[in-house]
Amino acid sequence: MRILIVDDHPITRDALAALLGQHGFSVVGEAAEGEEAIELTRRLRPQVVLLDLSMPGLSGLEALPRLREAAPETEVVVLTASGTEENLLAAIRGGAAGYLLKSEPPERIAEFLRGVGHGEAALSGAVARRLLDQVRDGAGPGGVPDEIARSLSAREVEVLLLLDERLGTDEIAARLYISEHTVRSHVKSLLRKLGVSSRREALDALASARAA
Repeated sequence: MRILIVDDHPITRDALAALLGQHGFSVVGEAAEGEEAIELTRRLRPQVVLLDLSMPGLSGLEALPRLREAAPETEVVVLTASGTEENLLAAIRGGAAGYLLKSEPPERIAEFLRGVGHGEAALSGAVARRLLDQVRDGAGPGGVPDEIARSLSAREVEVLLLLDERLGTDEIAARLYISEHTVRSHVKSLLRKLGVSSRREALDALASARAA
């Protein structure tokens, strides 16, 4: 997996590069701020951008949608010390494929990144809990009830909600800044987890759970 590291601290970049190299990843570049990250992403086309949020100049949150626009096929995974709910939700809405805390053990970071390569979302445990709480709090007419949300990943919940808006694969891909192939992978996974065989059946299950 080709990875671009974006962090304004050289020591952190060096440590991450060494860690990723030990786990078989290829670090194709490093950037210290948002504008540089966008240019390198456009030029190098990494598979994953590992993005810090707190940087001088263009912040990670500001850079995120521009990174997705510069290379839609590239996944962006936030790696930050900040686990605040505000930053988490802003990053997910901006198209991040994951949100990891720097306190994660190195082996877990490598494991999460491998999962991203297979279309999975990467969320630290504490972060996943906050996101799940948000989903549960929104389990009204337009939300996803707990009985469904707890069986799906955060990204699969997003895809299900967009299916509920009657969006097609191409429209979901554009909304989430991911490829159509990745959308299809998420749909296939959520159908399997819900025990249904079609998008229509998934939406029927969602409607039934909301009405219960």
